[in-house]
Amino acid sequence: MSSEPRKRGRPRGRSGDAGDSGGVRALDRALDILDVIAAASGLTLSEIAQRLGQAPSTVHRVLVTLAARGVVESDDVNQTWHVGPTAFRHGTAFMRRSGLVERARPVLRRLMEATGETANLGILNGDAVLFLSQAETHETIRAFFPPGTRSALHASGIGKALLAHMPAPELRRTVGAMVLERFTPMTLAEPQALLDDLARIRARGYSLDNEERTLGMRCIAAPIFDLAGEAAAGISVSGPVLRMSDARLSAICEFVIGAARELSFGTPPAAAPGAGESGPV
Repeated sequence: MSSEPRKRGRPRGRSGDAGDSGGVRALDRALDILDVIAAASGLTLSEIAQRLGQAPSTVHRVLVTLAARGVVESDDVNQTWHVGPTAFRHGTAFMRRSGLVERARPVLRRLMEATGETANLGILNGDAVLFLSQAETHETIRAFFPPGTRSALHASGIGKALLAHMPAPELRRTVGAMVLERFTPMTLAEPQALLDDLARIRARGYSLDNEERTLGMRCIAAPIFDLAGEAAAGISVSGPVLRMSDARLSAICEFVIGAARELSFGTPPAAAPGAGESGPV
């Protein structure tokens, strides 16, 4: 007796390959492993397996497969695994699709030349800022955030600029769920202190990372608004306190805010009454 013909375009299933939703379990496992590696600065096989609750032998088979395609790579000295060049290439394809990076490139260059400091472009990525592009200063001592770098929202100029323009309910939920790690004595590691600072940022239109992530370094940032008037990205200038002195902050702020306006499509919502101070930092 002949069986019903198989529909074209639908591969013959194999036990263990697909989940109930039609997804491929092995691929799902590989992407989970890639997510864990991407969120860290180098993990051993045991650490990856422990974080995912999987057997080291299973994780190792996946890592070997990913490494063969350049998606991950291993450091034989430290016995750790890292994101590979193929994953970076895939990430840059997303940036090309968004168009923001290409539009921002000349703006970043002009901002760097006007201020003499490194200019950065970043977006919200989960509980962190993801840096998409950078125009690096020629100074010997400088900030460096290569594309793909992630930084904590509460200790980042761009991160705070984006947080400050979230709707109030979303902001309180986000801050309430964040782990406010203290990186330096200047880090705003208490929820209310951070919320107070975000209110001031929203009122004046720019944020200041005042040695909150790294001692001796400052960052001024402003949000980039989309057509809906929502903060979709941020642009910043970062450099050492020695050059980004109090005397220069006002001038640098004007350049950063101007660059953000140039890249924005929409109009930012008005600050709520009493949202914070509008004067200088």
